[in-house]
Amino acid sequence: MERVVESLKGALMKIRDLMIPNPITIRPNASIQEALEVMKIYSIRHLPVVTDQNRLKGLLTLADLRQGLIPSMVGNLSLRDLMISKPVTVKPDDDVEYAAQLIYKRKIGGLPVVDSSRLVGIITESDILRAFIDMMGILASSSRIDVTVGKSPGEFQRVVQIIQQQGGDIINVGMSMPPTKFKTYYFRLTACDTAPIQKALEAAGLQVLT
Repeated sequence: MERVVESLKGALMKIRDLMIPNPITIRPNASIQEALEVMKIYSIRHLPVVTDQNRLKGLLTLADLRQGLIPSMVGNLSLRDLMISKPVTVKPDDDVEYAAQLIYKRKIGGLPVVDSSRLVGIITESDILRAFIDMMGILASSSRIDVTVGKSPGEFQRVVQIIQQQGGDIINVGMSMPPTKFKTYYFRLTACDTAPIQKALEAAGLQVLT
């Protein structure tokens, strides 16, 4: 049951747990060419623009820099012209779920993490996706068993106990949405033979989906 609890707690992970602390930055007076070189060297797509006191002034994206490179060669276009002057930000103690919602709804690839106007980190869509993959155990060798139960108190706990009694090691649990009269739980287990587990669940009067 401890593995199940830890898996469910993953949804409450804080941004400070996933963010890249002390990210690579650049000053507002740098050139567009310098910013592009920094991104190339460190293989990054988001570059916070900060003051000497590490106060966030803006955010540069690789796409915006590339679009502005040629115009800057024939005009007076500067880094300040290309940066997002008021980027969407998050705080270290915000939930990761909140950051994921912002990235999805605003269609942005990364968020500076600020504390009292000072940059302390950055979190990107890749960081969130990696955390989701790790939490779901998608890339790990695993087995899955789906069980439909009623809403009676203790039903979920009963299913967990049966799975564990049969030697099943639960990695994480998902649930059908929206919930109806019956709930279907999706149990991802470390790789195993699920036949004995299915047999035990059905013997207990539970419906196993195949």
